[in-house]
Amino acid sequence: MKLYRTKNGIIAEKAAKFYALPQEDWDVFVNDDTLFDKLNKLLAEMEPSVDAEKSVQQGLLPPVQNQEIWASGVTYFRSKLGRQEESKDSGGATFYELVYHAERPELFMKASGHRAVGHGDKVRIRKDSTWDVPEPELTLVVTSSGKIVGYTVGNDMSSRSIEGENPLYLPQAKIYDGSAAVGPCILVTESPLSPNTQISLSIRREGKVAFEDTIAISQIKRKFEDLVRYLFLEYAFPHGALLMTGTGIVPDSSFTLASGDEISITIEGIGTLTNVVA
Repeated sequence: MKLYRTKNGIIAEKAAKFYALPQEDWDVFVNDDTLFDKLNKLLAEMEPSVDAEKSVQQGLLPPVQNQEIWASGVTYFRSKLGRQEESKDSGGATFYELVYHAERPELFMKASGHRAVGHGDKVRIRKDSTWDVPEPELTLVVTSSGKIVGYTVGNDMSSRSIEGENPLYLPQAKIYDGSAAVGPCILVTESPLSPNTQISLSIRREGKVAFEDTIAISQIKRKFEDLVRYLFLEYAFPHGALLMTGTGIVPDSSFTLASGDEISITIEGIGTLTNVVA
């Protein structure tokens, strides 16, 4: 089942049929440890609606409201190599090697809910950056109790030039207006995603493919439950949280984003998140 946040309210999709849910508060509805069962029971008592399908087609809001969006770093071997490459001249490469093997993961806040953009919205690259990439990431939807109840697609826009200059510049490289995109929906499931689930990234420039790559989530080094456990150790999330799980697709130094590029991130079973660089 999928949940969409639209201008007309919350829309659910099940078996290619769409339902307009009576619940209007996204935070309350999603922040529920029994979300899968609640949604199944609710849809069993409802009739699908053409208007609900039209609401999805007419435009989506990011599937986040007052939840915070956090992110995990260096969870793929490819990411470790990429971070080491960008920081080798500053002497920071060792830190990424250490965190990749450490018990404690790298975690950082990416955006508050109101700063996130959704499917079809524009993302940005920093004016003071010279090397910029999208980072396609499977994103966990977590309740205030720390339970994973769903998944969405995330784009962790990043300045590799700023992060590579000094690892302490990570917040500036990662957190700025238009740096976090999520969507198009939340996949609500009672079972974990298959490790064979593929994440695909395609970047088109002037109508042509400028970069593309694919990776399976089985390449993530850390367990999702461990990432959530560390995030919730000393921090409360009254509305729940979204947690990006890191990227395994890292364009090399020959590629940087440009204004007008179209970024499409597809995760099997969830959908495609598309954004254009402002």
